[in-house]
Amino acid sequence: MAASRPTPLAGLRVIDMAEGQGEMCGRYLADLGADVIRVEPPGGAPSRSRGARHEGVGLGFALANLGKRSVIADLAAADGRARLLALLDGADLWIETAQPGALEELGIGAGLVRARNPRLVVLSITGFGQTGPYRDWVATDATLLAMGGVLSRSGLPGREPLPPPGDLALQATAMQAAWAALVAHYDALASGLGDHIDFSLYEATAQVVDPALGTVGTAQAAGYQATRGRPAPGPYPIFACRDGHVRLVLLAPRQWRAMRAWLGEPEELQDPRLDTIAGRAEAAPRLQAVFAEHFRDRGRHELTEDGQARGVPIAPVLTPADVLAAEHFRTRGAIGRVALAAGLEADAPTGFAEIGGRRVRSGARAPSPGEHDAEVLAELRAARPARPAAAAAPGGRPLEGIRVVDLGVIVAGAELARLFCDQGAEVIKVESSAFPDGARVSPPHFAIGHRGSKSVGVDLRHPDGVAVLRRLVARSDVLLANFKPGTLEKLGLGPRALHELNRRLVIANSSAMGETGPWSAWMGYGPLVRCATGLTSLSRYPDDPGGFADGTTIHPDHYAARVTAVAVMACLLERRRSGRGATIATAQAEAILMQLGPLLVEEGLAPGTVGPPADAGRHAAPWGVYPCAGDDEWCAVTVRDDADWRRLGAALGDPAWAADPELAHTAGRLARRAELDAQLARWTRARPPRVVAATLQAAGVPAGFLQRASEYDDDPHLQARDFFRVLHQPGLDPITVDNMPFRSERIPEPPPSRAPELGEHTRAVCLDVLGMDAAELERLLADGALEEPVGAATPRL
Repeated sequence: MAASRPTPLAGLRVIDMAEGQGEMCGRYLADLGADVIRVEPPGGAPSRSRGARHEGVGLGFALANLGKRSVIADLAAADGRARLLALLDGADLWIETAQPGALEELGIGAGLVRARNPRLVVLSITGFGQTGPYRDWVATDATLLAMGGVLSRSGLPGREPLPPPGDLALQATAMQAAWAALVAHYDALASGLGDHIDFSLYEATAQVVDPALGTVGTAQAAGYQATRGRPAPGPYPIFACRDGHVRLVLLAPRQWRAMRAWLGEPEELQDPRLDTIAGRAEAAPRLQAVFAEHFRDRGRHELTEDGQARGVPIAPVLTPADVLAAEHFRTRGAIGRVALAAGLEADAPTGFAEIGGRRVRSGARAPSPGEHDAEVLAELRAARPARPAAAAAPGGRPLEGIRVVDLGVIVAGAELARLFCDQGAEVIKVESSAFPDGARVSPPHFAIGHRGSKSVGVDLRHPDGVAVLRRLVARSDVLLANFKPGTLEKLGLGPRALHELNRRLVIANSSAMGETGPWSAWMGYGPLVRCATGLTSLSRYPDDPGGFADGTTIHPDHYAARVTAVAVMACLLERRRSGRGATIATAQAEAILMQLGPLLVEEGLAPGTVGPPADAGRHAAPWGVYPCAGDDEWCAVTVRDDADWRRLGAALGDPAWAADPELAHTAGRLARRAELDAQLARWTRARPPRVVAATLQAAGVPAGFLQRASEYDDDPHLQARDFFRVLHQPGLDPITVDNMPFRSERIPEPPPSRAPELGEHTRAVCLDVLGMDAAELERLLADGALEEPVGAATPRL
């Protein structure tokens, strides 16, 4: 008999009215055990009919609504509104995506609903938030990518911007929305008072997908923010081989030396300058010619197995079909047979995480419209009455009192810990000068990622250093790591040992390819993960089979960090009931699989149909990135349906070419896509991109100007919503960083904080948290088990 799936959110009641944006937020909560009730209008949600379909089933809708229950409520009718209010009276969380003010006009706005149920958290997900100059604009994945800074760096030099495959922005931002929801719910349980979360997809895209202001580690992505045209591919070259392509990522000197040995130690490659990234960059043409010759006549999997065994970071570039067939994902259960809807099963990604060694996945197929009306109505008759608010504590940061031991490194590790730090957790980073965080090679990037945390210098090669870590774990709530699988076990700190020290500990390890499976031991930097999951193969212009265009992004680090953070919060919520900790494992590869889920399912159901371009423009027209007046200026314009088409015509002055009745429906427009693109481009080319966007948005057509991070300061909406803050780090110029991941009525912004020096808080943590006496501390410092900055006189906590 199969083991039951983990359900840490059991008992959480969610009313989900996310329509086309944020739907995956409720899906992840349902996977984690929440009772998610999808409220749809008569006839079903419009998102059921968008995108790829199979036998009448919308694949994107099905994947985003697995495990939910469906009820119908006609909000235009009094009884429909009454039904919704009755549902909300007994709910913990309401996810809604109506345009600002729309629900208030119906008499069911957040204020009224929260007056009836003061403990309710209302998560309002909109394109641009509840306030600001763009609040009434509408958003799609393409417009978010354009305005959020992603398209400015997506594509190849000399070419138009290239939209990434799938709905990367909407899928990634849904994880940040889920994080906001659980943080606010955690606060509501403690305070007795709910919240209204104002969640802007625009701001979240700029923070999560490929952020220029966030932690970027050694990728140096922020250096591209002011370029005109697409930047040259980064230091992650792709080479043709006998049966496809492989990607090589050489960062550390040991990796270069392993590559050189693989090449047979040629004399011409012995120059010590090649031990450095800068030296190899200068010699790139010569080196890449040697690499290309080495790879040309061998198979991609043979090369990957040989290279990884030698310590060379390398991965195959896989197509969606390859991914579906990959033994690694099948063995792990990351891809398997999934009941998507009534009468439809398909191979699909199964879920985001593992808890306690078991896959967190949906408990049921996506519902038919109104399938659970009778069931839910029966529950309403016996429902608990609306709950008055308890005496609420003053609003503070929700995670105050939570102590996090941070063993994470580079981007994903930094982002994960910072999410907790920003919400009030005490984050203690454990590191040593022998093995410092790789992000420390770039002080600005380390400062961005670790602002607000503490640093304890501990040599984990020293037995006394491991003993100190064990003592710290025993007094903590969460341990975060992103090590290669098995690393903690080698230190004697596997989950069983850690829970013997502290049964309440929530342990989360995020790896590249997962804890088990044939590829689990791979060195898995983000560029290699993108290759192995199909993202790279789809990031191409259709007319350039070898022009892979994802070399400058650091995706999925920021997104994957939020996937892990949501699982940790779910387990902290369960711990409030059970008193027990948990062990969580996430994989960056599986986070990408979930993002590409509709494309993978489509390929499995109709082999050979999914290839570049792989964005939503395959299913609607006109849809794309159009040239505007100026140097490398562009605007994303997306016509979702026939209503948008009519609005577009009106915004353009009803030109004769748009009046053709054949174009009144999507099928006719798709058949004449090239003609429509040319006509629309003539109009956009004569206008600056912000004028194009404003004109179309005024008519209700989703449009977004391409924006570079260097232009953020001039964006009135970001300024109006306090998107920016300034980080003052000693020894560095002031650094502009992003602010809160959401707006809240109760939860304050993070306080201004700097990042620590390595070992800056060793003395204070050992004395005040661990209760060491001074003599023991001095002995451990002298023995090298602990370290602190030279000349440190760190104050007590």
